[in-house]
Amino acid sequence: MSASPPRHPKAPPIPPHPGLEVQADEVVFAQRFAMQRVRFRYTRFDGTPSAPLTWELWRRGRGVTILPYDPIADRIGLIEQFRLPALAAGIPPVLTECPAGLLEAEEDPAASALRELAEETGLAAAALEPIGAFMLMPGGCDEVLHFYCARVALPDGAATHGLAEEGEDTRLVTLPAADAFAMLAAGRIEGAPTALALLWLQLNRPRLRDSWT
Repeated sequence: MSASPPRHPKAPPIPPHPGLEVQADEVVFAQRFAMQRVRFRYTRFDGTPSAPLTWELWRRGRGVTILPYDPIADRIGLIEQFRLPALAAGIPPVLTECPAGLLEAEEDPAASALRELAEETGLAAAALEPIGAFMLMPGGCDEVLHFYCARVALPDGAATHGLAEEGEDTRLVTLPAADAFAMLAAGRIEGAPTALALLWLQLNRPRLRDSWT
């Protein structure tokens, strides 16, 4: 009998947890990411076992997103890029968002933030302020996204960046912080990570302008 192929590195077995009974755990798709199908029961709040459940779990791992902010000019840097899932959702596919990316194996989130910022915007951060780490889709995906605000000196105008070997095409755009907040209020920021980062900056902007200038 031939040996079973190794599991996808991003799809390890579900770890044990009190009250959890994993009845089946298989990787049903494995390329850049993995899709895991898990049949399980868990202990309900009243102490009784749940009905058997089968969930598909998209394993993406850890990611990072960065909000570039120039405290002297009081301007924000965002990127525009084509997003196929947005088109599938009925949204215009060129989104305005924060630069972001996935962490390499064992990579420090702050180091990843600096790398992704340089790759997608051409900017270098003079300082990083951690915002937090949040799950994006806890109902179906394991990704935890680490958020940072980066102190940068923003150039004038727009410029295109991105790694050619990854097919990236990102355009850096800069705008006054007040204009970015107005876009958010008008519903013109469709991505939740960018919206969360801008809301954080609205609260912390006076403190950052004081400490970063």
